[in-house]
Amino acid sequence: MLRSLLRRLTKALLWFAGGSVLLVLLFRFVPPPGTALMVERKVESWVDGEPIDLQRTWKPWDEISDDLKVAVMAGEDQKFPEHWGFDFGAIQAALAHNELGGSIRGASTLSQQVSKNLFLWSGRSYLRKGLEAWFTALIEVLWPKQRILEVYLNSVEWDDGVFGAEAAARHHFGVSAKSLSRQQASYLAAVLPNPRVWSASHPTAYVSRRAGWIRQQMSQLGGTSYLLGLDDSRRAPWAQ
Repeated sequence: MLRSLLRRLTKALLWFAGGSVLLVLLFRFVPPPGTALMVERKVESWVDGEPIDLQRTWKPWDEISDDLKVAVMAGEDQKFPEHWGFDFGAIQAALAHNELGGSIRGASTLSQQVSKNLFLWSGRSYLRKGLEAWFTALIEVLWPKQRILEVYLNSVEWDDGVFGAEAAARHHFGVSAKSLSRQQASYLAAVLPNPRVWSASHPTAYVSRRAGWIRQQMSQLGGTSYLLGLDDSRRAPWAQ
């Protein structure tokens, strides 16, 4: 009985591994029709009895403001062009900070956030973190950096039910994702740690200060020229 159980478990794991690889490969070329987080928000609305209208319009890389791309990296993951999905220095710093108590500091890279938002559920269980690491490794190996950032910008939540750069730009500023100004981009990036509480179009004093800091970081990183760092010449041929 034990051998039979182990065989079934092994077979299930192999099917999961193969299926997840194929799914990640598919989404390298095909825009994901939605995300696990969008499904979660919809289910939450049904449970709460408060209908929610999910807003999302996929836009390809060239139809998203370069300032928004840099602002998001400046605010969320400045080492994104360099790492392979995990920023171990940031993880160690977050662990040291969290041991002191008080506010909890995260250390998720953009790649980890894509994995979580696209494929997984919210929560802090070891199972979810393990699956997040698996999907993060897959997308880092199988996708170029530009694709990771493109999927992120089209999937991240910017208000209740507002997903992706195009919907966020229309919702907050009445413009397209491509037409976002540098200042508007910095405000959108500033609210990403807590987009359901903070507003890019009606910022608090804290959000305004954070947006100003992000603009400073954008300049120090080299502005839109920082996007040249997404060159994947250092990566495996199938991920270029």
